[in-house]
Order: sequence, then C-alpha cells, then structure tokens
Amino acid sequence: MDKSPRPPRRRPLRDAPIVRRNTVRLPVDVARHIRAGHPWVFREALGPRPLVVEPGTVIDLIDVDGELVGKGLYDADSVIAVRVFTRRAQGVIDAAMVAERVRTAVALRRRIFGELMETTRLINAEGDGLSGIVVDKYQDYLVVQLYSSAVMPLRDGLYQALMDQLAPKGIYEQRRFRSLAGEAPRQAAAELVRGVPAPVELEVAEDDLKFIVDVTAPLSTGLFMDLREGRRAVRQWARGRSVLNLFSYTGAISVAAHAGGATSICAVDVAAKAHARARRNFAASGFDPEKPELIVGDALKVLARFVERKRTFDMVVIDPPAFASAAARGGKPWSATRDYSELVGACIEVLAPQGLLVAASSTHKLNALEYEQALAEGALLAQTQLRIIDRRGLPADFPTVPGFPEGNYLKFVIAARS
Repeated sequence: MDKSPRPPRRRPLRDAPIVRRNTVRLPVDVARHIRAGHPWVFREALGPRPLVVEPGTVIDLIDVDGELVGKGLYDADSVIAVRVFTRRAQGVIDAAMVAERVRTAVALRRRIFGELMETTRLINAEGDGLSGIVVDKYQDYLVVQLYSSAVMPLRDGLYQALMDQLAPKGIYEQRRFRSLAGEAPRQAAAELVRGVPAPVELEVAEDDLKFIVDVTAPLSTGLFMDLREGRRAVRQWARGRSVLNLFSYTGAISVAAHAGGATSICAVDVAAKAHARARRNFAASGFDPEKPELIVGDALKVLARFVERKRTFDMVVIDPPAFASAAARGGKPWSATRDYSELVGACIEVLAPQGLLVAASSTHKLNALEYEQALAEGALLAQTQLRIIDRRGLPADFPTVPGFPEGNYLKFVIAARS
C-alpha cells in the first residue's frame, strides 16, 4: 500500500472568488465595495463557476477570512448576480423585512412632503433598501417596476405591505428584467395584480400643473417623476424666452416652460403619438393645446434645418434617451455616451447669444464629470463656451445611498452661452 505523503492542498488566492452552495466568498475589492454600501455583486465577481441555484435564492456573501459581508438574492440571468438586502448576520430576507422597509420608505415621504403628492416615488429600489424594486404613486394607483427575477419571491409580501400602508385602488406590475446579453426588457402592458383597473388616461397633478398618464403603458407612463426638479427649473428660467424642446416626449417640460412665461414653444420628437399626448397635457393644465409648435422628426435633422434657416431660440432643452434604435432615428442609432457632444454642439448653433442650454441625461454610463466634459466638448465644436448657472438633481423622494454612484444617475444643468 502506497503511504507516501499527499501533496499539501493549495490555498485559494485571496482575491479569487470561492463559490459554495448558497455562499460566495468575494474578492477583496468587491467585499470592500459591498461593505461601503454598494448593493450589487456583478457576475464576473463570482468567477467562472456558476451558482446552481434558483433565482431569488438567498446567498451569503463572505470575505476572504470567512466573515459575513452581506446577504442578497441571486439572479441567474442578469449581469447583477446578487442584490444585497442586508449586511447583518441575523438579517432575514422575507416578507417581514419587506413590510418594514415599505413602512420606513412611506414614513420618510410623509416627513418630507407632509401629505403624499399625487405623483410620488414611494420605493426607490436601493435607496430604500429594496434593490430591484421601484414603486411609483399616480393618484390612487401604484405602479411597481421589478428589475430582477431575484425579487420575485418578495412580490406577495410587497403587495400586501403596500395595500396595508396605502390602500390604493389598484396596483400594477411592470417587469423590466434585462438579460445577460443586455437585451432590453420585453415590451408588455403592466399587469393589474391588486385592486381595480385604472382609467385608460389618468390625470395627475404636479405643483399646480396637470398631466395625463397611462399606468398600464409598457415603457413609461408618460411622466418622468425624476425630472420634477428639472421641470421646476425650466419654469423658473423660461420667462420671456422662446423655447425649443428636443426629445420632447409627452411635453411635460413644454408645459412647464409655458407656465413659466415662455413666449413660444417648439417641441421636437420622433413620435406623433407623443405630440398628441402633449396637446392633451397642455389642455389638462388649462392652456391652449394649439400653443406649442410640434414637429415630428429626428432632433439632429431638425436642428440642421433650423441652422439653414437661421432660426434661433433663447432656450434649448435636450433630454435624449440613453439609446435609440436606428429605425427610430432614420438609420443612425443614437448613443448618449458617443453622440452627446455632437448634439450639444448642434444645439448651440441654434441658441441665441446669452441663450440658455438646458441639458439632462439619465444614463449612469456618464458620471457627472464626464457629462460636463461632454458639454464642454460640444461647446468647443460650436466654437463658444458655456457657463453653468444652475444644477438640479433627483427629487427628495428618490433617495440614494452613499457608496452607490449608479443610484445618483440624473444630471441636469442649465448653462448660458457666451
């Protein structure tokens, strides 16, 4: 019998991920980020060995010394493999935790606003300790957006907590899962999961303005709540100015500009359907629906025509999508990270001297420094300079947590042309 000594077992590298059943040992840098507040573990941090568990399984995250870093829910089909819900060893991810975090989130909004507004972000995902879950209030209806299959086991507890806390007329669910390949979420109408159906068009108030929303719409209800402070800024600065609103969508910023005293409104969007909603939004706020000039077309092509005609504006608003398909833009796909400077330069060409550029971006692929650099490069293309005179961000009902820069995604600046 061979009794020669066995070779010593090789200890794993301290920065190598170790995967055991329902437990993942994180590389040093990843563990540090999770401890500092980041709520996502990206798939590459798990290494080449896949976790063979069901989506929604609770995963213990440990450091190289075996100490608990956090606990989260597993997603098999997303680049975000684990969403962290607690960093406490005794923390249990269940309906009771969800109910407590819903209570805390609603109480925070009530402390901020007194009474809840007709349009309120009630749960802001990671900012309220419920990664992958967003809940928006539109009058007496709630729209729940689920961004990961990992949170599916929490649905029943979530909906019961929302009914207990708010007693809405109805709750709609919209699933926005994004695949490992980066494919966009499926476009399907929101599903009524509690209560009674909402009207096809629901009128909601923001300050003293009114907007029409569709809580069943596949991609957006028609009103971006995160731009509330931006709309207030446009209203503040629009008085006495002619306004060009590009990528105008349903015209919420156009309505705000008109309410602020703009002398004229020209809105550009590729979708005629969005313009039809814009006219209804003007009417809902008591304004003449024929007041805005509405143009269906690609923003850059329309800007080129305005340059040819030497038409200028005192305020130009841009809030482009992070990405638009080639079909939507006549053959050339739009990418915020690649094309923003070109767009800014084209806008400045139609901006009157001392005019105001209002620029917004909701992509997390550009941080604030990179975004303002894109503005500077756009000004350079137009052979001029911009001076930022106002910055706005996410409203108070969109809380974020330190250590999670992706949560503070919105950039909104107003800059004067030299």
